Amino acid sequence: MNIRPYHHEVKYYECDRMGITHHSNYIRFMEEARVDWMDQLGYGFDRMEAEGVVSPVVSVECRYRHPSTFKDDIEVSVEVAETSPLKIVFGYTMTVGGRVICTAQSTHCFMENGKPVELAKRFPDLYARMMEL
Repeated sequence: MNIRPYHHEVKYYECDRMGITHHSNYIRFMEEARVDWMDQLGYGFDRMEAEGVVSPVVSVECRYRHPSTFKDDIEVSVEVAETSPLKIVFGYTMTVGGRVICTAQSTHCFMENGKPVELAKRFPDLYARMMEL
């Protein structure tokens, strides 16, 4: 399965007074890309939540390498960086015109009725697709 990178065009309101994309927006770009990535796998977060499972963020880490500005097309590639029975770590590489501007990770667990669930047991097909990538 081939997953397409997600694209986000920087909006004017996402920039600070210096004309640089505000650092907090990169977290949103990660979420947009992760949701798109899951949709491309055929098992979006909306489907997962309809089946009673949520995926809260446990931690986020960003490394800002170069700035982006208004109207830049940020390409966000998502990968599974690490898994364990109760969590998954997504890795993100954000580029503008081929130049890496940000690398990041977000860690997530999966919960049903307030209790942790193992993704591999609860959604074995989804887990298998993730591991193929």
